[in-house]
Amino acid sequence: MRKLLLILAAAAASACIASAAEITSEHKERAAKLVSQMTLEEKIELISGKVDGFSTYAIPRLGIPSIRMADGPQGVRNIGRKNIQSTFYPCGISAAASFNRDAVRQMGAGIACAAKAHGVQIMLCPGVNIYRSALCGRNFEYYGEDPYLCSETAANFIEGMQEEGVMATIKHFALNQQEFDRHGVSSNADERTMNEIYFPSFRKAVQKSKVGAVMTSYNLVNGTHAAENPSLVKDNLRKWGFEGIVMTDWVSTYSTLNFMNSGVDFEMPHNIVSNPAAVKALLENGAVSESDLDEKCIHILQTYAAFGFLDGNLEADPSAEDPALSQKRAYELALEGPVLLKNDDGILPLKGGKKNLIAVLGPNSNAIVCGGGSGWVNPEDGKGVTIAEGLKALGRNWNIELLGSPKPEVLKKASAVVLCLGFDKDTETENSDRSYGLDKRQKALIESVAAYTDRIVVVLNSGGEVDIMPWKDKVKAIIMDWYPGQEGGNALASILSGKVSPSGRLPFTFWGSLKANPAQKWYDEAPQIHKDKVRQHYHYVTYGEGVFLGYRGVEHFGVEPLYPFGYGLTYTSFEYSDLSVVPAGDGFDVSFSIRNSGKADAKEAAQVYVAPKEASVLRPAKELKGYQKKLVAKGATERYTIHLDADAFCYYDIVSHSWKADPGEYEIQVGASAGDIKLKASVQLK
Repeated sequence: MRKLLLILAAAAASACIASAAEITSEHKERAAKLVSQMTLEEKIELISGKVDGFSTYAIPRLGIPSIRMADGPQGVRNIGRKNIQSTFYPCGISAAASFNRDAVRQMGAGIACAAKAHGVQIMLCPGVNIYRSALCGRNFEYYGEDPYLCSETAANFIEGMQEEGVMATIKHFALNQQEFDRHGVSSNADERTMNEIYFPSFRKAVQKSKVGAVMTSYNLVNGTHAAENPSLVKDNLRKWGFEGIVMTDWVSTYSTLNFMNSGVDFEMPHNIVSNPAAVKALLENGAVSESDLDEKCIHILQTYAAFGFLDGNLEADPSAEDPALSQKRAYELALEGPVLLKNDDGILPLKGGKKNLIAVLGPNSNAIVCGGGSGWVNPEDGKGVTIAEGLKALGRNWNIELLGSPKPEVLKKASAVVLCLGFDKDTETENSDRSYGLDKRQKALIESVAAYTDRIVVVLNSGGEVDIMPWKDKVKAIIMDWYPGQEGGNALASILSGKVSPSGRLPFTFWGSLKANPAQKWYDEAPQIHKDKVRQHYHYVTYGEGVFLGYRGVEHFGVEPLYPFGYGLTYTSFEYSDLSVVPAGDGFDVSFSIRNSGKADAKEAAQVYVAPKEASVLRPAKELKGYQKKLVAKGATERYTIHLDADAFCYYDIVSHSWKADPGEYEIQVGASAGDIKLKASVQLK
């Protein structure tokens, strides 16, 4: 009986923490009471991290503990600057490419369990900055170009994490679309563009998922650093109802006064501008009031209270993570993300049997690849599986040969060559932008292999579009494998073999060249130099494409992409039919049938776009407003139902500074991608 009571008590405590993301009046009152008992020195300590860079100051006399933080988006990366081993999940762009809310939710939960196992309370993820150019060094951490897909992916990741009692931190607020000179670039965008494209994922995280923390970005926004920008924090984030913690990115503040007045609560990694001497000087001369300091402390403590950090045991608990479940979660998400771009002559799936020689080569064939910086994760010993290892372990009676370099003779005989190329943590990383094309060595390797065979399957590891045009026609198949985590080798082997049909979809428009991307004109524009006493210069980047980013700009700019947003091949074929759009609740239910008319079981990620027929302002021709992914067995038919709420028809009105939907006719489009619309129906909005 005593054991049963302990189990029930533990379950009740766990349930309390899991549902505690929302800040209540009780949490606010508790925080205010604690702040009223704090000394000035304690308040100043509370608003910054400690010198170890990943923890906060404790105030033992008031029962306020030290809180531990860790990167990152693909697993628990570090604690107090100490690298640790952790379950290594697929990267953010792979999660978005899955178009699978549940798999992403499981990823968030899995990382939370690993965090608890290591004694971490706040995870510094997810990253949700919108994909604007292939060159951004951190695209691999993020969720693509579309604000709806990004918002849904982020919301499910956050909810999965916070239901386990670990606080998520959505980042980087805002408009952090490049890594080159990230401390000195000013992202200059208009109000409508910010609200329609770059703010939605943050807003949904706040209003739907009750995210505990928001991290500001390094860049300036319209001329003011994000960490010192009250327009961002007070006039937007707080007005959406956010009552949690706003923290700076590491070393992204420059002025004590600006930080104190920004609405940001917490300076990381430690008190560079929020040090006691500087803050006290401002208080003494009346530049800031102690009530400003109190407000920061209250935001911090009411959020700690909501997550149970002021009451629970915060020590590491190795039993919090089930290694087998974590491995399963990592594998299942790694299956969902890879995008098959090309499959000429049905070279995939690979044919089995010892007579079929499969040659595997390339720099990424026998490596666990990942993007660099805070997105890098050190997988647990023995848990990482390379592509070569995954193919050998599958047990398909294959003749697999791993080649260190091309051999003209086990290439001429090969039934297929799996060529593993792309980037890694040294060539795609934060704090720098990357090249668009592969390096000279990899280009030469493609040419060398193509001289002997065209039965080449290229597997690309990358966080975004790569220049494939010089060699696209020399290979039979191309798979975007992103950075698939520790189970990537096993997952890709399942896809290459046909055990599982590929089901990932492009979360961005694959233009085929940098020049074809309309946003690139402004991304690459000559910097406008502005000298400053603090920094040598800033350069301004205008978001001149406005709301016509990615697929939204296809019709507007008259540019045809190589592969459209939402594109991805499978090993079967699908037929769409029986579209029904009926009023339901605050919007419409869109229902349709999909029949698998091919020879393989496969998942189909159906997408619903809304196209205004007569708009009072210039709007994109269509916008993604719903999606659903289902397994459809060969020969079977599945019924899909996707709800479009009132927001699906809205645009941001710069006159009223609010969201507005014009009455009139809208076309509902159902498709397999933005460029492959299968069904259409019209509705009238009153």
